Amino acid sequence: MKLICSQSDLEEGLNIVGKAITQNSTLPVLNNVLLVAEGSRLFFSGTNLEIAIQYFIPAEVKSEGSITIPAKLLVSYISLLRDEKIELSLEEGNTLHLKSASSQTKIKGIPAEEFPSIPKVDKDSVFKVSRKDLDQAILQTVFSASANTSRPVLSGVLFDVKDDILKMVATDSYRLAEKVLKMKDKVEVSLQSVVPARTITELGKIVNKSSVEEIEINVSKNQILFVVGDVKMISRLIEGKFPEYEKIIPKSSKTKTVVKTEDLSLVVRRVNLFAKENNNNIKIGVTPDGKLTVSTDETKIGEEKAEINAVVEGEENKIALNAQYLLDVLNFVQSDEIVLELDDKLAPAVIKIAKDTENSYLYIIMPLKI
Repeated sequence: MKLICSQSDLEEGLNIVGKAITQNSTLPVLNNVLLVAEGSRLFFSGTNLEIAIQYFIPAEVKSEGSITIPAKLLVSYISLLRDEKIELSLEEGNTLHLKSASSQTKIKGIPAEEFPSIPKVDKDSVFKVSRKDLDQAILQTVFSASANTSRPVLSGVLFDVKDDILKMVATDSYRLAEKVLKMKDKVEVSLQSVVPARTITELGKIVNKSSVEEIEINVSKNQILFVVGDVKMISRLIEGKFPEYEKIIPKSSKTKTVVKTEDLSLVVRRVNLFAKENNNNIKIGVTPDGKLTVSTDETKIGEEKAEINAVVEGEENKIALNAQYLLDVLNFVQSDEIVLELDDKLAPAVIKIAKDTENSYLYIIMPLKI
């Protein structure tokens, strides 16, 4: 293998596929990135056996070949070079020789034959979504997935596709986020797939930096493929049935409150300085005269009660919530105002985006005892 490429292209490729590489002591080759020189391109592959990412850059390939190189070492080295042409050549068996105008080095690798094969995803169900819409949907949902793997299906994000609608849903059983995306084209077959939250988090990093208009999503029985321009991300799907979450969504509310996101976030963070001593338990009260109060019971370090202006429709109401769950949505909602809907102290609190005429976003927090 021998080729010439630019330092900037090489660094970009390594950073992209590096998102799928995690430290693995039992299978050393998983710490490596697979480099394949073929035609006029240098192909990169990285995997942790749950996620696989593939990418390519243009290269002047003088002789084809492949090798796996420790990803962390290689990206650290490349990042310290100037943006200039770099020659990569395979010498002395499994040693990669890197030569630039200012330096040269040798890095020992592992034969490409030992690298796990990247699964191919059959084109069972293919659909496209707006990159901008998917970027927002990831931001507004994935944080609600469970970090506990005791119930694997809750550690993923549901992709529910029917006609021209894609619903992305995540829940840890204490809170739930749903984002509805409208697609240009209808799908022929309805489907429900649960994608690991880590996959979606890493996908979000790629989607956010991409400039493409649409993302292609290809779902098969056990795998899902995301195509973001020249980047391909393949992930396993989580087995199991996602909870029938629609049943817990309140059908009505006694009180509807519109409040500025920044104002509410500020007071919740302030009150939570004291509520942390009480398992983040805060009390929210609203009154028809346009006041919303946030408070906590007296704790070892003190107590706090704050009040902000709001637009209130309906009757006086009160509920106890986990402050961190509320702060999470306020951090990611990307709206100047939110709508807080309350029924009673035992029903879930519902948060929506103000001026969202299509009702495309919904966030639910289960109540705590008052």
